[in-house]
Amino acid sequence: MATDLYEVLGVSKTATADEIKKAYRKLARELHPDVNPDAAAQERFKQVTAAYEVLSDEKQRAAYDRGGFDEFGGFGANGFDLGDFVNAFFGGTATQRGPRARMTRGQDALIRMRIELSEAVFGVEKEITVDTAIACKTCDATGSASGSELISCSMCKGRGEVSSVQRSFLGDVRTTRACPQCSGFGNVIEHPCTECSGEGRVRTRRNVKVVVPGGVDTGLRLKLSGQSEVGAWGGPAGDLYVEILVNEHPSLKRSGDDLHLQISIPVTAATLGCSVSIPSLDGNKSLKVPAGIQPGTVLSIKNLGATHLRGSGRGDLLVHVMVEVPKDVDTKQKKLLEELAKLRGEEEPTANITTELQNDSFFTKLKDAFGR
Repeated sequence: MATDLYEVLGVSKTATADEIKKAYRKLARELHPDVNPDAAAQERFKQVTAAYEVLSDEKQRAAYDRGGFDEFGGFGANGFDLGDFVNAFFGGTATQRGPRARMTRGQDALIRMRIELSEAVFGVEKEITVDTAIACKTCDATGSASGSELISCSMCKGRGEVSSVQRSFLGDVRTTRACPQCSGFGNVIEHPCTECSGEGRVRTRRNVKVVVPGGVDTGLRLKLSGQSEVGAWGGPAGDLYVEILVNEHPSLKRSGDDLHLQISIPVTAATLGCSVSIPSLDGNKSLKVPAGIQPGTVLSIKNLGATHLRGSGRGDLLVHVMVEVPKDVDTKQKKLLEELAKLRGEEEPTANITTELQNDSFFTKLKDAFGR
């Protein structure tokens, strides 16, 4: 029994041209081989495409409605190119026929490189070793052995594609695909190069220079154009991306372009004031601590932070000052402290209520700020 073309598209026999087009568009998006690789879906796609070919044409539809088409005879007697039809329907141009070029661009690659905080702040030049592909010197990237040339493919006669005709309930359906013998190139390498096995490139390890600008941070990627693997048969090289990972510093923490340092001083030094030596990426620096400094106070030293990646100058070094309260005091020290408390009227101290809770340390504040 002949299959109803209207049923294939899921429309009524009185459907308008727009309704038929919308029905086909919906089915094509579900069944197109690029979306649904299932063999049954591909066969179904051929059927709905063939049905649409008839019903979208006024003359062929009229002939079909009059019974002028049977299951095997009328439609597709001369065949049609499914690939061209589908591409044209979706708004593109017909697939360009002919062999495809052998030369292809090499793939991009991503590697990760660890650096120290000082290198991230000031910049550094490093060499990294990459495992990649380079052009074969033996055959000069042609893939052919010395004295050998490419020959035309005997299966496709140099066209790079072959066609086949399948008999369906709607008639003959012709499809075109890349030639399996030459992979669509239209020619074959008669005698492949023994060094690269006919691909025109070989694997090797080589050193690549990476210039890291000052101010980079973890996660930033540097692009090295043309430093990845070369393409097959002399194709251009891809790009190499280097992702920066900055190692933790033993005492300095980075936040944006500022560096943070936490120090602790004795309660006597906090009370009387002092000068202390602190570490920085520029060497040890002298820091003046004012008398009466309170725990958690932040002192800033300009231009000792990270280099601004975009622009000039540097961030600041922010020093978080903590006060060490002695846990063990001897009798003499205790007596002196009691005398001090008496002099300051603090024998019976009262608690001062503050509205802001103090975190245990600056590092806790950083964790809270960045959620880690």
